Amino acid sequence: MASQVIYGVQPVQEAERGRRRVRKVWRAPETSAAELERLCGSPDHQGVVAEVDPYPYGDAEGMLRRPDALIVALDQVQDPRNLGAVCRSAESAGVAGVVIPERRAAMVTPVVCKTSAGAVEHLEVAHVRNLADWLEEAKEAGFWIWGADADGTQPPWGVDLTGPTVIVLGGEGKGLRPRVASSCDGLVALPRLGRIESLNVSAAATALLFESVRQRS
Repeated sequence: MASQVIYGVQPVQEAERGRRRVRKVWRAPETSAAELERLCGSPDHQGVVAEVDPYPYGDAEGMLRRPDALIVALDQVQDPRNLGAVCRSAESAGVAGVVIPERRAAMVTPVVCKTSAGAVEHLEVAHVRNLADWLEEAKEAGFWIWGADADGTQPPWGVDLTGPTVIVLGGEGKGLRPRVASSCDGLVALPRLGRIESLNVSAAATALLFESVRQRS
């Protein structure tokens, strides 16, 4: 079975108590910094590198069977650092999982593991063949689908995010694709008080997720 090499203190720690098997760990000073960088391909190893089993992707349909679940769906987010940052916020907010498309989207790579600070080791991430089709399945399962879009007509605190909910965020630059946007029950937008037109997808995800947490608490 193929393996994956991850790096960084917290990602390796979380992998050691997560769902996948850790096969081997290299640490400084027993292993030189140069060798650690060679093993993982990055200077950001923080003195620890591990060989682990491949990432165990989750069950997107199974997420829909969880009562009152909060799920994040990402529409072609391609920057692994953005995916990692979203996963870190999602795990902290207690979401049921993150759903990503199989094509034209970042997968769970070592960079994602590092950026998520190991959150992906505890968070269910699932990929689907067609995101719009999965959103329709979510509707049939009783979920409300809210898309984040700069042209949305409602703020997130103006809608109900307490029941079974999917929050959909678009990819870098392009936002939500038309068919994905049309699969949403409504579009929400965070207020823009400065000169920058829109937030980074991970920042927007954090704001929306914790508005849902606020409502649920």
